[in-house]
Amino acid sequence: MKNSAVKPSFLKKLLGIILAFGPGIFAIGYTIGTGSVTSMTVAGSTYGMQLLWVLVLSCLFSGALIYAYGQFALVTGETGLFAFRKHLKWGKLVAILVLVGISFGQWNSLMGILGISSSIFFEILAIYFPGIKEACINVPFIIAALIIVIMYALLLQGKYTFFEKILVIFVTIMGFSFLFSLFFVHPLPIEVLEGLVPSVPNVKGGKMMVAAFVGTTMASATFLSRPLFVKGKGWNLKENEGQQKKDAIIATFLVFMISGAIMAVACGALFHNGKPVVTVLDMVGTLEPVAGKFALTLFFFGTLSAGLSSIFPCLLIAPILLADYQSGELDTTSSQFKIITAIACVFALIGPAIGADAIEVQILSQVFNVFVLPLVVMAILILINNKTLMKGFRPHWVLNLLIGSAFIFASLISYNGVLALLDYFN
Repeated sequence: MKNSAVKPSFLKKLLGIILAFGPGIFAIGYTIGTGSVTSMTVAGSTYGMQLLWVLVLSCLFSGALIYAYGQFALVTGETGLFAFRKHLKWGKLVAILVLVGISFGQWNSLMGILGISSSIFFEILAIYFPGIKEACINVPFIIAALIIVIMYALLLQGKYTFFEKILVIFVTIMGFSFLFSLFFVHPLPIEVLEGLVPSVPNVKGGKMMVAAFVGTTMASATFLSRPLFVKGKGWNLKENEGQQKKDAIIATFLVFMISGAIMAVACGALFHNGKPVVTVLDMVGTLEPVAGKFALTLFFFGTLSAGLSSIFPCLLIAPILLADYQSGELDTTSSQFKIITAIACVFALIGPAIGADAIEVQILSQVFNVFVLPLVVMAILILINNKTLMKGFRPHWVLNLLIGSAFIFASLISYNGVLALLDYFN
């Protein structure tokens, strides 16, 4: 009797902790999608843990930027692009470049995410019902259409708290799936330590992989959407300053843990067997003999949840940034919001409809994401050090150091991205 009373209490507390997660859930949704899973899987199976240092730096700088944008919103009540346009020299041009650049990257990612997610769902079904592969209809496209219709219907609910709860469900499934996979396959401790030493794989595609890593982990969309989600949560400086900081730290930690787990599973299962994979779907034939059907299913459910948790924020990004630029306020019940998200849904179906290479689109879009990153980093560094705007709440020197270092890092990665694209197209 005593145990039966304790168990519901523990589960209730666990559920309460999960549901209490704040705007940081959107940071995880934007950061970890099928593109991120693909990058981590390909890197782990091809290079082992060699690129772990890139993940560490990206997450460290991301945490600082998530916090900085959230703090700016709490102090000033303003959002990112609106503040760029209002307070920065050449701010209008910078805001437009960022808006167009991020929307272009996210919509291309959306096409790849939906294509990969529908294919993964198809592969999960095929594990248990092999006969489905003999169907004479385009099952992955039908699945993609069903997914996007359901997502759009959920978006029409138009409430921040509802969006947050849906993402909590997807992210929780994703996190548990990938972390549990580590119990079945994992790298050696020495490989983890060696991965913390900076190095770039001296092979074709190595530079591209580094750029894709940063493009998906240091996602500009994550930082710029932060103020709007903080405002949507109803947080204010007096009551929620500490909560905003805690939320940013937890989000960053979870991004690192989940991303690291994906890379580690791919390294432990495939790298030592000399079985590099090109796509997540290649895991079907390579991971199952090593880890078993259950581990494979866990990994695939995690990947599917990653895709679903990214579709939601990717649909939101264009109307979010446009509303941010126009007024700094997001109205999820407006006709503008519904029309733009509907266009995004149709655009997302193009890839699955024509059978485009979703993986290639995904990785290229991640590389393109790094080009607006230096602008997004430098802009917030200037804004949070504006004495008039911040009303005495100037940033600690550690935060300035982190964001300054993030700008240098982002600039180097952008240059690396240019080299990677030149190599790719030559």
